[in-house]
Amino acid sequence: MILRRILIANRGEIAVRILRTCQQLGIETVLAVTDPDRDSLAARLADGVVFIGPPLNYLSVDAIVAAALSAGAQAVHPGYGFLSENAQLARACDKAGVIFIGATAEQLEAAGDKVAAREHAVAAGLPVLPGGEIADPMRSGGVAAEIGFPVLIKATAGGGGRGLRVVSDPAALAGAISVAMAEAGAAFGDPRVYLERYVRSGRHVEVQLLGDGERVIHLGDRDCSVQRRYQKLIEEAPAPFLDQGLRQRVHRAAVTFGEHLRYRGLGTVEFLVDRDVGDFFFLEMNARIQVEHPVTEAVTGLDLVAEQIWVAEGNALRLSQDDITLSGHAIECRVNAEDWTDSFRPSPGTVIAATFPSGSGFRVDSHLQPGCSVPPFYDSLLAKLIGIGRDRAEALARVRQAVTACEIRGVATTLGLHAAVLASDEFAAGGVDTRFLQGFLDRIGSEAGSLG
Repeated sequence: MILRRILIANRGEIAVRILRTCQQLGIETVLAVTDPDRDSLAARLADGVVFIGPPLNYLSVDAIVAAALSAGAQAVHPGYGFLSENAQLARACDKAGVIFIGATAEQLEAAGDKVAAREHAVAAGLPVLPGGEIADPMRSGGVAAEIGFPVLIKATAGGGGRGLRVVSDPAALAGAISVAMAEAGAAFGDPRVYLERYVRSGRHVEVQLLGDGERVIHLGDRDCSVQRRYQKLIEEAPAPFLDQGLRQRVHRAAVTFGEHLRYRGLGTVEFLVDRDVGDFFFLEMNARIQVEHPVTEAVTGLDLVAEQIWVAEGNALRLSQDDITLSGHAIECRVNAEDWTDSFRPSPGTVIAATFPSGSGFRVDSHLQPGCSVPPFYDSLLAKLIGIGRDRAEALARVRQAVTACEIRGVATTLGLHAAVLASDEFAAGGVDTRFLQGFLDRIGSEAGSLG
């Protein structure tokens, strides 16, 4: 089927990003819009809008399906976040005769449940960290002792760092599990948690997959180790200073996992590279487009949204693995509406001005315009600044320029933090681990005010 009209069930920069590809492909766009986004840039750019009510209705399956049907849309693109990995939405779309631009409901369930994903990884022959599911906090000691302390508590249905706890003291384990279960239940409607061995010095390396349900290829890797509370802040492609043999093994493992699921659409398999032992372990799969997809587009020359739509139309992949050529380097900074000098306090408000870099070697993905509001209901991402170069040194120089040239007034932002990190010797050297940012923040401490 050739898609002629798509409902975009998302907001902010990813809605604008999807809109632009649809326009290039000659596809009409209808935007599902809640009350706070009635005058957003995405609403102005779309061919039509459907108002779906209060702020949280981006999470309403019924509201999204009803919007698609009322708009005469043939398909729904969920972007990332919200309902992008929701099997219930995928099934509801299928029942309504609307194409869900993403993985199948069965694949979403296999990837979205962390325990199920781990079981699939084992079945596919991927390396996993020692671990096990916990039903009763008071009976967790045996599992933890078998794994060995410290252990990491993870929400089975989790994501975004919620429900995660590192525990080094056996006496604190039961209490930490109870807190994690409560947090997971509140955040995801599912209190289940499991334990996993905690890796003290690990890099977060992920592989971008593209599949059509029959064939799966990879589009290279990314390093997303600069994180705060398991939330990514800086990403780059390819992962720097990764042993070539290890890189190839990571790629093969990701493709094997995708083939095991007979995966359809875009997906990302995430791994933890243990620097102490020089090996890698499966973490999870995100069955959707990622926030950090622009760095992969920069080094492959592909439009990943266009490839998503092509597969959703029922087509076989138009690319083979041999067609994928990686060239150059790209680094992305996520600019959030947070006051990083005040414990990353959220900063909703009105954007008075927004100035971004332009020219060769820069890419900016943003939905900002003067006078737009930054509501308190949603993720605080304002813009993604991407520096692109022939090698990592050039990409780093350009993303530093981009951060310096960017000015956003009216709300507090993390621009100062990005400038400080990009100027650091550790980041310039490359290959930092997931503990880097917290250690960096601890070191600069009292200097934060002057850097903001």
